[in-house]
Amino acid sequence: MKVMCLNGWGGKLHAPLAAYLAAEEPDVLCLQEVVHSPATDKDWLTYRDGDHVLDQRANFFRDVMRALPDHTGTFCPAAQGVLWDGETPVASQWGLASFVHRGVPVIGQAQGFVHKDYGPDGYGDHPRSRSAHGLRLYDHDAGRAVSITHMHGLRDLAGKMDTPERAAQARRLLALSDQVSRPGDLRIICGDFNVEPGSETLALLADQGFTELVTDRGFAGTRSGHYTKPGRFADYMLIDREEAVKRFEVVYAPEVSDHCPLVLEI
Repeated sequence: MKVMCLNGWGGKLHAPLAAYLAAEEPDVLCLQEVVHSPATDKDWLTYRDGDHVLDQRANFFRDVMRALPDHTGTFCPAAQGVLWDGETPVASQWGLASFVHRGVPVIGQAQGFVHKDYGPDGYGDHPRSRSAHGLRLYDHDAGRAVSITHMHGLRDLAGKMDTPERAAQARRLLALSDQVSRPGDLRIICGDFNVEPGSETLALLADQGFTELVTDRGFAGTRSGHYTKPGRFADYMLIDREEAVKRFEVVYAPEVSDHCPLVLEI
């Protein structure tokens, strides 16, 4: 089974990302920073947050479904706010999504929030609402159940340091994984955590028996060349049975986002 985790950057690099996903065809894709704008058929809209202006694929969730036609997708919105078509506001939902190949049975799932709750009236002030999604799958090739839970960790304008909100978020993420898992499952937790190595978040998960693969295997970061700020780590993949890992890679090329895909084969 191949599991991929990626912050998709709102589909800003849509063309190379779609080609990459179609070629790789992971069994499970955990995708963060997903845009879903059912009120428009436009391809592109603009996100505006003060001086932060970013092109967004208006229907990124739909685009990924087209790139992975043999997968079932679940979109988990965190909030509905406004993107812009020129000077025209367009209602748009933002969150994360999970895509599972139709040959992999989904035998349980749980959706929830690791920070705040659903924001129906705008994206809100930072740190904003953050959702998470847990899946329980059956791997017939290996004869076992696998639980996979991912989140997009809160963004704090002050930085990626430990905060009480991030500690609470990590506990909620673990609780969601606990909720979707059963004794004996192989468990994976991943996502764009928005924390540094050595963080309280990773320590909490390590205390529960999870091994973090990015830093444990010596990768130098999870950011692509499109990210120009200091700090090269944001994304992590953890597993509770390291001996189940066949391959793990942080993919630096092709560049499909300002984050790098994390690819795990078990």
